Amino acid sequence: MTHFQDLIQQRRSHRKFDGQEIDADSVKLILRAALMSPTSKGQRSWHFILVDDPKVIERIADAKDLGSQFLKEAPLAVVVLGCPTQNDCWVEDCSIAAFAMQLQAEELGLGSCWAQMRGRGLSDGTSADTVLRGLLNIPEELSCLCVLGIGHWTDERKPQAEDRLKWEQVHLGTI
Repeated sequence: MTHFQDLIQQRRSHRKFDGQEIDADSVKLILRAALMSPTSKGQRSWHFILVDDPKVIERIADAKDLGSQFLKEAPLAVVVLGCPTQNDCWVEDCSIAAFAMQLQAEELGLGSCWAQMRGRGLSDGTSADTVLRGLLNIPEELSCLCVLGIGHWTDERKPQAEDRLKWEQVHLGTI
């Protein structure tokens, strides 16, 4: 795609993948997009863990009760972490980086979907952060915002429909 307006219209969440490995050059471009994303005061306090082992991805998918099972089909999971003590805007910075990765994946013809981890967990009260910390050796000072599942999509998604945009929710000067 050559125009951002087309890219943003085409990007949809994909939760079904064919399992085909993602080539190293594509992975590097996806991470490059994250590392180039804007951050508060240029702090770049985020960290990214790449996971391509299906057994580990399966355990990541089970870190919370709902909304992450699609990760089990993804050939690549990117765990997005931030440092709350270093940067009070870590959630925003990690969100921007994650979405930059999703846009880059789309531009490469890959699908992606965000699995929220911050504030989520298991029915027994165990937080997703605790599960992931133990599984991936994440230091205490880092917290997980989300995990992106990335892969060659198999679920057909139509582009965003112009007629469904909520222009009435855009206000000039005041509500």
